[in-house]
Amino acid sequence: MTNLPSIMRAIDPEKPGGPDVLRVVERPVPAPGPGEVLIRVHAAGVNRPDVLQRMGNYPMPPGAPSILGLEAAGTVVALGEGVEILATGAPVTALVAGGAYADYVVAPAAQCLPVPPGMRFDEAATLPETWFTVWSNLVDQAEVKAGETVLVHGGTSGIGVTAIDLAKILGFTVIVTCGTDAKCAAARALGATHALNYNSGDFAPHVRELTGGRGVDIVLDMVGGDYVPRNLACLAVGGRHVSIAFQKGGRAELDIGLVMRKRLWLTGSMLRPRSIEDKGAIAKALAATVWPRFADGTLSARLDRTFPLEQADDAHRLMESGGHVGKIALSIA
Repeated sequence: MTNLPSIMRAIDPEKPGGPDVLRVVERPVPAPGPGEVLIRVHAAGVNRPDVLQRMGNYPMPPGAPSILGLEAAGTVVALGEGVEILATGAPVTALVAGGAYADYVVAPAAQCLPVPPGMRFDEAATLPETWFTVWSNLVDQAEVKAGETVLVHGGTSGIGVTAIDLAKILGFTVIVTCGTDAKCAAARALGATHALNYNSGDFAPHVRELTGGRGVDIVLDMVGGDYVPRNLACLAVGGRHVSIAFQKGGRAELDIGLVMRKRLWLTGSMLRPRSIEDKGAIAKALAATVWPRFADGTLSARLDRTFPLEQADDAHRLMESGGHVGKIALSIA
């Protein structure tokens, strides 16, 4: 780490609270361990788990830095022992367990992907968290197939727009729910086949109508709570329900008879606690299947707005308001 500073800027709240706790402070520059790289961060993605962590509602995995941020893009400036797949100077975007809201972040080399050609750092910084999440849940967990239909809640969220884009590669149909007619229109413009305003009534009957009474093959759910029984009502025989968050609560009442009659499959996952080996396998799959589509123009980053690091509080306010379509980023360099 020759010629690197010892102190960096970071967003590392001393206590949980509202967006106003997000202030720039000084922290030591971390050192990469075996299998890790040090990245000079140019931009970081902003995600809902960051908001939950800021509020004290998302415990960090053991060993994760308290500095916020789960994805970053920048330049590799130092290599840990045993790293051979990357070189200093390489532009990368990385999934990290924390620490991205800073001038420097340590990342496992296995969780780094190249910045796609022609893509800005703030765009690239918004790719890892949602692409790792959507791929691991729809492809690895639910085993989505071409020709199937997937219901995704939060159609204009980072997860929603990523699921819409994944459908373009794998050939499945996407139905989304959104909170306003304008967001429904935005989701359709991005490629969703159908978009339903969940504030206009129960979505389940409309989903069944749109599928000719059959139902969808998969529900990708980040809402939980009372959405779960409605999600199950949307599923076709043999359908799969995949939970990735529970914004309306982690408990739900299930009709076990319905699950049995329709032979439903309920699963879910959390990305942050998974092993480096698991995340590295997802990164390899993305590198082989998704990343070339950024290079050839089939896909693009879904960046709504970029804020300077000093305005991380405003970025969180936008995230909490839901007034964005796609992803939010922080510019750090």
